[in-house]
Amino acid sequence: MTRSQTTHKKRANGVESRQRILDATVEIAGERGYEGTSIAAVSAKCGLPASSIYWHFKDKDDLIAAVIERSFGTWLAAVELPAEETGTPLERVTAMAANVAKSLVDAPDFLRLGLMLALERRPTEPRGRTAFLQVRGIAGQKITEVIRTLLPDLDEGAVHTLTTYAVAGADGLFVQREISGDAVDLVAMFELHARLVYDAAMRMAAGDPGRP
Repeated sequence: MTRSQTTHKKRANGVESRQRILDATVEIAGERGYEGTSIAAVSAKCGLPASSIYWHFKDKDDLIAAVIERSFGTWLAAVELPAEETGTPLERVTAMAANVAKSLVDAPDFLRLGLMLALERRPTEPRGRTAFLQVRGIAGQKITEVIRTLLPDLDEGAVHTLTTYAVAGADGLFVQREISGDAVDLVAMFELHARLVYDAAMRMAAGDPGRP
């Protein structure tokens, strides 16, 4: 085996080990929360020694932050407004909302862990919480871009209100599904949420005195 082949194999093994560690962390954190997650527990779950985990991640906090960032990357790919030729503005927004909901069902880790950390107040802020707040800011920017694309004449105050409402509503629906499980059809709920946000946006654009 050449040096190049050896290097490639080591790199591939490193990527595989990192994914195993992150997958194990997701399971442990989902069962035990942030406080109950430990390097020892992750090591036992993934079958890799603690030294391997520390080679990839500085500490537990670094590990949790990586889980949030990986899951967010999967989710972010779904936050894209379909092209104009795919339907009316409402149909496009509803389709995007459905895709976002499906991605949360498939990769809920960043929002589940992030909300858990965001609601806690610690003397030293965990990096995981910082990472979540950063990616949450990116999510808000994406929603703002969608609103501006569909309704370019809305003033900044209205755009901010709609973005805040859209994100907060999505959070609430996600939490409700976490509580109730499959009894909540997250895709259907997100589609309804999108229609309500769109209706509010249209009222704002029309100068409805009863707008929020």
